[in-house]
Amino acid sequence: MKIDNLELGDFPLLLAPMEDVSDPPFRSVCKLNGADLMYTEFISSEGLIRDAEKSVQKLDIYDSERPIGIQIFGDKIDSMRQAASIAESAQPEILDINYGCPVKKVACRGAGAGILKDLDKMQKMTAEIVKQVNIPVTVKTRLGWDDNTIKIVEVAERLQDVGIKALSIHGRTRKQMYKGTANWNYIAEVKNNPRISIPIFGNGDIDSPEKAKEYKEKYGVDGIMIGRAAIGNPWIFNQIKTYLNTGEKMEKPSIKERVSILKKHLNFSIEWKGEKLGLVEMRRHYSNYFRGVENFKEYRMKLVLSESYSNSIEILNEISEKFIAKENVLT
Repeated sequence: MKIDNLELGDFPLLLAPMEDVSDPPFRSVCKLNGADLMYTEFISSEGLIRDAEKSVQKLDIYDSERPIGIQIFGDKIDSMRQAASIAESAQPEILDINYGCPVKKVACRGAGAGILKDLDKMQKMTAEIVKQVNIPVTVKTRLGWDDNTIKIVEVAERLQDVGIKALSIHGRTRKQMYKGTANWNYIAEVKNNPRISIPIFGNGDIDSPEKAKEYKEKYGVDGIMIGRAAIGNPWIFNQIKTYLNTGEKMEKPSIKERVSILKKHLNFSIEWKGEKLGLVEMRRHYSNYFRGVENFKEYRMKLVLSESYSNSIEILNEISEKFIAKENVLT
């Protein structure tokens, strides 16, 4: 399966762009665990053209995580054109446009999912961005603003007509936010449209290898984009691949495996942002890595309150010793 000339394998698994999650350290552990294509956190077009530090830092990409796409968002066509050029200068393989973010401060000013209320503007903006850059342009979007405005088949046709090379569809409307169940029937309708020739990736509610296989076979998409299910669980990519290829389920990661990958995540976080900020960035991840582990609260608090790299490593080593011993007793 290809996006333009970019070869991604038979059934690629994509890491979704997630604000405050899909940074280089998180992407690195997902890549190690089987992600085929990843996207940056979404980046404000206005922030890029104003050279805002937070926006510019999101352009950081590393050779070890390629292929990668940089995702931008905004409501002004000229700003999006300029931001597209800035993003291209960071040399990603793909430029992605966010037409799906449901957050009020984004969508209610006409960016992200807000543009689903103005398909003419969406088409014009996309056409300008495609003309502006020399790398493939892809789009991530939702089904519509609400149940009364679902025009995703028309959206796909119009975006393909102006030159995008792939489309990722989250199976919810903006009004749903992340509630309810993602409706993949609309995604299948796009994929089965004889007018559509670009790859179609499905997104929403894929949280297990079994569900990935079911949705692959039932809806016929070209690949799957995984978001929230990868948080604290980067193993999900290899788990899905193993199940699709062999029908066998990988065992859940042991405490030793969790600690090992968490150390790599921590090391990259500190390498990227320095010790102080790197430790702060990691605080949101600890609970997720040890989700389901009984009596872990004490250690989570220790990690969150840790103010040095060496102390954090000592705590992780202590976790290994204590909880691995428990695992051995249980087995």
